[in-house]
Amino acid sequence: MAINHNEDLGPMKLIFNYNNIFYSFFYDDLSGCIHRSREYALNYVYSGEMILDNGKEKIHVRKGECVFIPRDHHITMYKKTHGGERYCGIFLMFTRNFLREMYGKLSINKVRTKAGKLDPGVIKLPKTVELASLFASMTPYFDPDVKPKDNFMELKLQEGLMALLAIDDRFIPTMFDFNEPWKIDIIEFMEENYMCDLSIEEIAHYTGRSLATFKRDFKKISDLTPERWLIKKRLERAYELIKTGRKKVVEVYAEVGFRNPSHFSTAFKREFGIAPTAVPLS
Repeated sequence: MAINHNEDLGPMKLIFNYNNIFYSFFYDDLSGCIHRSREYALNYVYSGEMILDNGKEKIHVRKGECVFIPRDHHITMYKKTHGGERYCGIFLMFTRNFLREMYGKLSINKVRTKAGKLDPGVIKLPKTVELASLFASMTPYFDPDVKPKDNFMELKLQEGLMALLAIDDRFIPTMFDFNEPWKIDIIEFMEENYMCDLSIEEIAHYTGRSLATFKRDFKKISDLTPERWLIKKRLERAYELIKTGRKKVVEVYAEVGFRNPSHFSTAFKREFGIAPTAVPLS
C-alpha cells in the first residue's frame, strides 16, 4: 500500500489497535509521550523516526528498524518526520496471558531456558529475514479501511515472538519468567522519575503495586511519606541547580516537577529557610 507522506495536513495522530497490535500515524510529536507498560513490546518504524529517551541516552529508530522494549520500562517516545516522511509505526504488545499460552504451545529446549536474561533496557534489534517478512506482511493494514481479523493478528503476534526467540536465546528466560513478581524497586524508580509529573497512584501502578501495597512497601524503606520524599528530592535538586548557576530560578521550578512558581517558592523557603533568589552561587 502506498502511503502519501506529502499531504499538508498539519499535526495529526491516529492509532488503530487490532488485538494488541497498534498501527500509528504521527506528524511531528513535539511533546513526546511517556511509555510505561506492564507488557513486553516490539516497535517497528515503517517511516519517519522514533526517538526513545530514558533520561540518560537517546535511541534513534529510523525507517526499517525495530526495537524491543521490556515490561515495566519507563521511557519517553518522540515520533517525528524524517527524510521527508511522516512517522508510521507498528507496535506489538505481548501480554502476560499471551506469553503463558505460547509457553504451553512451544516445545522449548530446556537448555535454552537456562540462558542468562537480557540486560534491562531498550534493545535495537538486528535486521533479520524473519522480522522483515513479518512487518512486510502487516503493512497493508496501514489502510484504515482494511480491517484484519483477530485470529490473523494473533498469528502475527506469534510470528513476532518467534522472530525474537530466533535472535537471542536470552529472550526465552526473559519473556517466559512468570515467577518473578512484577514489582520494580520503588526508590530506584523514584530516583529516576522524581522530576516527572506523576501522582502517587501512578507511581504505585508503574512499580507494579496497588496504592495500599505501595505505601506499605515505602514505609519499610523511608521515614518520609512518598509525597514528602518527592517534594524533598525536587527541592534538593532545585537548590543544587540554582547554587551552581546551571539554571535560573524561573527555569528551575518546572524542570524539577513543580507545577507553579508560587508553590515552589513557598516549599523552597519552608525547606531551606531562604527564598530561591537568595541562594548564594558557588
